[in-house]
Amino acid sequence: MAKHEFGIIESAPISGQRYDKYEPKKYNCISIDDYYIEGIQEQLLIFDSFCHTVDIPMKGLNYIGITLIPPMSIDAFLSVIDVGLEYAELRKLLIDAKNRNKYVIHYGL
Repeated sequence: MAKHEFGIIESAPISGQRYDKYEPKKYNCISIDDYYIEGIQEQLLIFDSFCHTVDIPMKGLNYIGITLIPPMSIDAFLSVIDVGLEYAELRKLLIDAKNRNKYVIHYGL
């Protein structure tokens, strides 16, 4: 099954810095089955994010690319995902990033 991967970026992205490489190990990414992301994709459009670089703002997740989720958007993301077991690991990661004021990286399909 197709997966989305989420990790925490330890150093805040800066203007001009691109995240174009697939590096899930670098960010200790967790995997979420596409089934659980696809079902909430429209609802995720409520939060601000960036596409590959902080120079390209967008809304929600870049479904087939790389998304940078700023700390200020994490609460909105959390408000969309369920508290069920399928999201438990993602919720934990998002809360950790929020508490540490870190960006989250998302690798789409």
